[in-house]
Amino acid sequence: MGTALLIALAVVVIGIAVIQLVRAGRREAQAEKARLAEDARRHARQSLGAVWAMDDRQFEEFVADLCRRDGCTDVKRVGGAGDLGADVTGLLPDGRRFVIQCKRYAKHRTVGSRDIQTFNGTARAEHGADVPIFVASCVFTKPARDFAARHNLCLIDIDLLGFWNNGTVLTSFLELDIGRSGNNRRLQSDTQ
Repeated sequence: MGTALLIALAVVVIGIAVIQLVRAGRREAQAEKARLAEDARRHARQSLGAVWAMDDRQFEEFVADLCRRDGCTDVKRVGGAGDLGADVTGLLPDGRRFVIQCKRYAKHRTVGSRDIQTFNGTARAEHGADVPIFVASCVFTKPARDFAARHNLCLIDIDLLGFWNNGTVLTSFLELDIGRSGNNRRLQSDTQ
């Protein structure tokens, strides 16, 4: 009886130790996952340093080239004066027509709801877009993201642009829940 009690006590002590080790491992894995995600975001932003040095036309060509890389067809850079919000147009690999509005702003700026509302008013009605996409070299304000979510617009901010630039395909961004993703915190300016 004494031996059985000692064995049971040993099993309980070992069980408690194993549970604590598993919990510690999970906490460490979650911390590592968060660290890797932050490293990926930081790397994506660093690799986009050239984006902020581009002029508007170069930025539009950069976005058009990413579309071509991802298997889009009939891709054209159409931006310029009087473009009515269409800087890049084309067909997704599944045949849907996309229209992209590009905003190459300084990283410390944001794109607000007014820009998104204007684009929403022309993307489908003027350009026949099945998939309206707004690409920016900065972040979107919360009201802009909320509006885009309500009107089924795809927003690609600087973080997602970094992932797109590093090989993530355009179609993977089309189903993101814009209202719940990203952030609206401005990036720090290089001139501070």
